[in-house]
Amino acid sequence: MKKIAVVILNWNGAKLLEQFLPSVVAYSEEATIYVADNASTDTSIEIIQSKFPQITIIKNEGNYGFAKGYNVALQQVEEDYYALVNSDIEVTENWLAPILSVFDNEANVGIIQPKILDYKNKAYFEYAGAAGGYIDQFGYPYCRGRMFDTLEKDQGQYNDDVDIFWASGACLFIRKDIYRKLNGFDDDFFAHQEEIDLCWRAFNLGYTARYTSKSVVYHVGGATLNEGNPRKTFLNFRNSLLMLTKNLPERKLFIILFLRLCLDGLAGIQFILKGKFKHCWAIVKAHFAFYGLINKNLKKRNSKNRSDYYRSKSIVYQYFVKNGKVFEP
Repeated sequence: MKKIAVVILNWNGAKLLEQFLPSVVAYSEEATIYVADNASTDTSIEIIQSKFPQITIIKNEGNYGFAKGYNVALQQVEEDYYALVNSDIEVTENWLAPILSVFDNEANVGIIQPKILDYKNKAYFEYAGAAGGYIDQFGYPYCRGRMFDTLEKDQGQYNDDVDIFWASGACLFIRKDIYRKLNGFDDDFFAHQEEIDLCWRAFNLGYTARYTSKSVVYHVGGATLNEGNPRKTFLNFRNSLLMLTKNLPERKLFIILFLRLCLDGLAGIQFILKGKFKHCWAIVKAHFAFYGLINKNLKKRNSKNRSDYYRSKSIVYQYFVKNGKVFEP
C-alpha cells in the first residue's frame, strides 16, 4: 500500500474532473487516487470510469457537503496520509515529495498546506489559503498572501516552510491517525470553515500545522459556490460562530462571542449600504441558526482549549482602520 491517498470530493463536477484530473494522475505516482462522489447526477462517474480507470471511486449515498462527504468517504481510505484536494485544483510536478518528506521526518507536524496560487492569474496567490492561514482573536481568518479581498502577487516573499494556524481545505494534507482522532470534520458545518475548525481542534491537542512553498498547486476557487452567493455568506458567518463556541478558551468564550456578534451586525449594515440585502439577511439567518445549535456545540468543547490561538488581535482594525492590506510578518 502507498503511504498517501489523494482524495478528491466531487458533486456534479464532471467538467472540472475532465479538466483537472489529468494533472493529478500525471504527477501523483506516489499516491493512490480516489474520487469521493457525493451522489452526482451528472456524468461524473462515467467520465472517471471511461477516462481515468486507475482512479478508485467512492460512492457516497447523498450530497453530504464538504464535511460529512469527506468523513464518510475517508472511512474507506487506509493510507497513512490524506491529501484532501478540491476538484478545481491543478497540481504541479513533484507536489507530493515535499509533503511526504515533512510527514516522514517531523512527527510533530500533523497537517500541511502547499503554496496555493490562482489558476486564473498564476502570478498571484489564491484566496482560499494562499501561503497559510491564521485567525485573529475574533475568529476572522486571513492568510499570508491574502488579507480579506486583497491578494498579493507571488514574488517569492513566502518561499519558506513555516508553522501556521490553519491549512486550506482546497488542498489539505493530514495524517490519517490525527484525522480519525479528531473524528474528522464537523458534520454540522456542511461546508466552509470546517478546515479551520479541524486545524483549531488539532492545535488545542498540541499538533502542528505547516506551510511549505516547495509544493505548489493552482486553485480556480468559487467553482462550486461562488463568492457572491448569499448561501456562502450564511455558512461562513454561522460556522465561524460555531467554531468559536467550540474552541475558545473558557475565560474568553462569552466576551469574544458577544463582540463577534456585534461585529457581524456592523458587517450586515455594510451589506445594506452596498445594496446587498440578501447578504444582510443571510447574516441574520446565520445568527438564528447559531442560536439553535449553541447548546449542542458547547458540549463539543475540549478542556484543553488554548489561549494562544491568535496572531493578531483584530484583522478588521488592521485592514480597515490602519490600511494594513498585506500580511505583516
